[in-house]
Amino acid sequence: MSLKRVVVTGLGALTPVGNTVQEYWDSLIAGKSGAEPITHFNPEKFKTKFACEVKNFEVTAFMNRKEARKLDRFTQYAIVASDEAIKDSNLNLETVDKSRVGVIWGAGIGGIDTFHNEVKNFVEGDGTPRYNPFFIPKMIADIAPGNISIRNGFMGPNFTTVSACASSANALIDALNYIRLGHCDVIVSGGSEAAIGESGVGGFNALHALSTNNDNYASASKPFDAKRDGFVLGEGAGALILEEYEHAKNRGAKIYAEVLGGGLSSDAYHMTAPHPDGLGVIAVMKNCLKDAGIQPTDVDHINTHGTSTPLGDVAELKAIGEVFGDHAKNISINSTKSMTGHLLGAAGAIEAIASILALKNSIIPPTINHSEPDPAIDPSLNLTLNKAQERSATIAMSNTFGFGGHNACVLFKKID
Repeated sequence: MSLKRVVVTGLGALTPVGNTVQEYWDSLIAGKSGAEPITHFNPEKFKTKFACEVKNFEVTAFMNRKEARKLDRFTQYAIVASDEAIKDSNLNLETVDKSRVGVIWGAGIGGIDTFHNEVKNFVEGDGTPRYNPFFIPKMIADIAPGNISIRNGFMGPNFTTVSACASSANALIDALNYIRLGHCDVIVSGGSEAAIGESGVGGFNALHALSTNNDNYASASKPFDAKRDGFVLGEGAGALILEEYEHAKNRGAKIYAEVLGGGLSSDAYHMTAPHPDGLGVIAVMKNCLKDAGIQPTDVDHINTHGTSTPLGDVAELKAIGEVFGDHAKNISINSTKSMTGHLLGAAGAIEAIASILALKNSIIPPTINHSEPDPAIDPSLNLTLNKAQERSATIAMSNTFGFGGHNACVLFKKID
């Protein structure tokens, strides 16, 4: 069968460096770090005392207090970002066939703060099970797309993909396939996460995954730098409106980019560590190129997973060298996690937005905080270090990888 074309017609973002898409983009181009001391809880006794929190966020600006109390932060963030994306798309909710509009969302963890607080209250109490009646619906990872659909009346496919830090890229790929196979006209897709709390920070500290550079927190996320010591935890949400091309054209929608294809793979190696030779990453990029029907030499820009971990950054760049060969040095490579931190299950969504806007605006956001080259990294690669670079790019790739060996890769093409 002939696959339908899929395009992006709306964007929404709530991030540590901006609470709208425009604020987010402006901060990326300016090379702004979102890392600051943690305010969500007292981190005094924790190894890591900083994170990339969403700032100046007042949920009652978007919903009433009674509604907000029923939702974990990751769902609040999802609603805010999806509202912006739907508004940006100019989708007419009065006339669109809502049975053909779905919501496919990504979350690696879901309501971890809700779980932590409810269990803590029980343990610290007298043993009487006084749980909040909204405990379970606040916590479960699928509740974010459920609430988005309820809020807007969307009756198409509705679910959450959970593949750790690849979750929202996985969601975008599922959305792409549902539309190009003809099952939907429009899908709200993306991801959200809100894991900056005692359990989230404590758990990642126990894994030795987080940077502990508390004295220099603003520059602690330093992908590809020789002195990187772990990722910086982030939070927020990104939302994209994916739409069948003819449906978008017939209603006169503005189009940001075309979604050319997506790839998935597994490292099949280790729970948390990447394969040292990047075999799963090589496979996912090759799968993505094959799905899109393009050649490696067609790719101009790669927004890497680039978390600022000692093993992961090297493995990914080695894989890029393997897949793209001599062309790798012609690709504008970056890691926007140097600014936003790592949004876990929401990373793929906000990085997809950054990739799309890089194509639209002909400028590649920088990889900030770089000061010392890593001898294990090929010096011929253009890692867009410390300053944004003007580049008229046509095709961008966005990589995301997750604990458990989950790999997801999405390709976008500029629409003139």
